[in-house]
Amino acid sequence: MVKIIGVRFKSVGKIYYFDPLDMDIKVGDCVIVETARGIELGRVAIGIREVDETSVVMPLRPVLRMASDEDLEMEARNKAKEKEAFGICVDRIKKHGLEMKLVEVEYTFDGSKILFYFTADGRVDFRELVKDLAAVFKTRIELRQIGVRDEAKAIGGVGSCGRPLCCHSYLPEFIPVSIKMAKDQNLPLNPSKISGVCGRLMCCLKNEHETYEWLNSKCPNVGDMVKTNDGFTGEVSRVNVLRQKVKVIVNVGKDEKEVREYEVEELTFTRGKKYHEEHTDDADLAELRELEDDEHEETDERGSRSGHGSLNRQNHQNRTGHQNNQSRQNHQNHQNQSRDRQRHYDRPQGGKTYDRGKREYTGNRDNKKKQNP
Repeated sequence: MVKIIGVRFKSVGKIYYFDPLDMDIKVGDCVIVETARGIELGRVAIGIREVDETSVVMPLRPVLRMASDEDLEMEARNKAKEKEAFGICVDRIKKHGLEMKLVEVEYTFDGSKILFYFTADGRVDFRELVKDLAAVFKTRIELRQIGVRDEAKAIGGVGSCGRPLCCHSYLPEFIPVSIKMAKDQNLPLNPSKISGVCGRLMCCLKNEHETYEWLNSKCPNVGDMVKTNDGFTGEVSRVNVLRQKVKVIVNVGKDEKEVREYEVEELTFTRGKKYHEEHTDDADLAELRELEDDEHEETDERGSRSGHGSLNRQNHQNRTGHQNNQSRQNHQNHQNQSRDRQRHYDRPQGGKTYDRGKREYTGNRDNKKKQNP
């Protein structure tokens, strides 16, 4: 077992583990820690506790000290300078005519670096902009391109439900969302209905997905033939998943049909193909799949793209230079999904296959086989 505390550097951000040493640290205290980005001030979100060593990456970086009044004043000054830097950067972007949108500016605690977060449709050559900003601020400048979901998380807003955005109010990091979640919840597969302000599938689709999966596993699908406990056989016309009630069209006479409602426990059935899969508009499905693919690609790209004019992709590591096991597993899953999709699109034609492990390829057209020595 190892003793840790959890520290946040933003109000709704990821929690990073540090070694509290012998300090008496409580939730809500401000601490000074050393990260991969330098010295930073963070707020304690998880108090001192012991966790299994397998759940963290050792060695943990220690807490340097408790934040003093001078440290808090310096943090406040940095926040004020960020607003000024934002306006200056917007003017410089217009001056250089760059197709990019500035989202957020962040000063490091010691003021040795300024980070500018922006969105753009493609790659942006911002080398001249970096030189211009460095001449103005006389410090190290770093520009990072982020995705539309990260933009919504940074700016905030109000969702279609009338409440603040989930990502801006309580979600520490994004979770994968798929079309299947909307299907399982019997939501209309219309992009305008299940997309958030960022244009991607809504994060809240994940909130009740496990519950709906469990409830759906006990219910028949619309169109299934069922047998009722009173001896009738009929077709399912409607399913109320939450109440576990089903409306069935039963034959009560020779040429007479009637709609009756039954509890799920009163039916005998074999689950068939889902109604959504058969009765969804192809154009809507294509658009939803495109949104889903964009989200996976954005997840793979997330982290940071930084440098002086070059976009260097980095892993989405925490500020200690380490990730906990769950974060690493999520990142690995996203990469595997991306590779699987790429293999599908890049599948060779003409019956050719390529084996990277053996470094050989075979082709059905000429029946030749070559192998590296």
